[in-house]
Amino acid sequence: MARESFLLRTDPKILNALRRWAEDDLRSTNGQVDFILRKALRDAGRLPGKEKKSAKGRKSADDE
Repeated sequence: MARESFLLRTDPKILNALRRWAEDDLRSTNGQVDFILRKALRDAGRLPGKEKKSAKGRKSADDE
């Protein structure tokens, strides 16, 4: 899988909290950001090739 990098500007307090969270989960800060983004995208049905589902787990009307 090809990786692409980009610059992220954030509040130092957010970055420090993210670093602590990553350390607790035995991940790098970059790995933690990737993990969080993937989960949010999956939960929102926004990952490519994934079927978007409603809160009840059924296919939403805009997918039909």
